[in-house]
Amino acid sequence: MTVKTAPKKTARKTARPAAKVPARAPATAKKKAAAPKKTAARSKAAAPKKVAATGLTAIVAAALDDMKAQHVMVFDVRGVTDVTDTIIVASGTSDRHVKSLANNVVAKARSAGFRTLGVEGEREGEWVLVDLQDLIVHVMLPRIREFYALEKLWDVRSTERGA
Repeated sequence: MTVKTAPKKTARKTARPAAKVPARAPATAKKKAAAPKKTAARSKAAAPKKVAATGLTAIVAAALDDMKAQHVMVFDVRGVTDVTDTIIVASGTSDRHVKSLANNVVAKARSAGFRTLGVEGEREGEWVLVDLQDLIVHVMLPRIREFYALEKLWDVRSTERGA
């Protein structure tokens, strides 16, 4: 909509000094010329989604590293599930540290322009899940991480070795 209003404003400014009839004809021509640019921009915007996911992984890994997360593991689960592309599992030293790690991940992702779909478990602080659509982050206390053993669940290489 903003693209449509911008040519009208420029057409009105150019229409005042010149005659009204000739000024309107070029304005419609400008709109027709702008339409292919929109489709080209959409096709270009659709292509770098995989690059953005890789960038998001780097942003999240840096956010966890900034707050001294322990035992950070990144799993590419594209061949295992359709829910997400990447899962990151990290440990914190205390419930306050786990909360801070998750909050830093959310803040860094939002500042980079990524949308956070949800955050679960923040009140208790033993296990916080951050859903960033193509990437899910699990931040846990070591005892919770050991009990649930998400590494064994999502590590494709360990299941291939056992088979």
